[in-house]
Amino acid sequence: MDREQSSAEQDVRTVAEPGPGSRRAAAQRLQMRQDLAAAAMELFATQGYEETTVDQIAAAAGVARRTFFRYFRSKEEAIFPDHDDTLVRVADLLASAEPEEHPLDVVCRGIKEVLHMYASTPGVSVARYQLIRQVPALREREIAVVARYERLFTRYLLGRFDAAVDTGTTGAAIPPGWQHGGDDDSMLAEVSAAAVVAAHNHVLRRWLRAGGHGDVEAQLDHSFEVIRGTFWATPPRGVRRRGTVVTPGATDDIGTPVELAATSALSATPGGEVLITVARTDAPLDLVLDRIRAALNR
Repeated sequence: MDREQSSAEQDVRTVAEPGPGSRRAAAQRLQMRQDLAAAAMELFATQGYEETTVDQIAAAAGVARRTFFRYFRSKEEAIFPDHDDTLVRVADLLASAEPEEHPLDVVCRGIKEVLHMYASTPGVSVARYQLIRQVPALREREIAVVARYERLFTRYLLGRFDAAVDTGTTGAAIPPGWQHGGDDDSMLAEVSAAAVVAAHNHVLRRWLRAGGHGDVEAQLDHSFEVIRGTFWATPPRGVRRRGTVVTPGATDDIGTPVELAATSALSATPGGEVLITVARTDAPLDLVLDRIRAALNR
């Protein structure tokens, strides 16, 4: 677990690289990882997680024990074979985002890459979810994997503050109420990243419990709108919101009903109190928001 606690930068750097300039080598490596993961999942399902050894997984995949350890550090890691590549794609997406795009939109697009990874193989994702629920070690591993995305998003949001300081473009680079260089920057970045990841996890688990049926991407988009309405009800002036540019002097009628109805927590008057909420990951999002609104109205 110590390695899992490294920074997001280290997470990305430690992803296995394909052979030098060889797409074929990269494809072969990916296929072997998938073969080992499939063998592990089948053995876990048929004879139990604790009863399955690395030697058995390697034998089922037709390779030697040492070959297994070239691809995975442990048998529990074989349950999550796609996260390394997905983490790289998310990091590339964040790095290539235009500075004018709303930072929360960028983070939401990033977490969608994770959703697409699960949704691309519903049967495997459902089977993995059922297995993880039964094995505490795998639940701990899942938590560590999710933390890597959250750290990456936090670093990205903090980078937007740094960019604002370097360029002086505070109006377009960060939302109102976020004071670049302020003491609350790291807290606000972490809270925003955690909210997006928590929404993704809530929607994903609900979809998995339903057997992988339903339009999970539409459900996630709805959750994003709720988060945007809670954190950034009105887009900062000059910030592009998914293809639309909000220029100084423009009207605010482009916001969604949720965005226009909610009060932005991050554009509140400086000096106001801070509300910290703790909720179970399986708590209904609507209920959590109702409790938050009730606490703010006291």
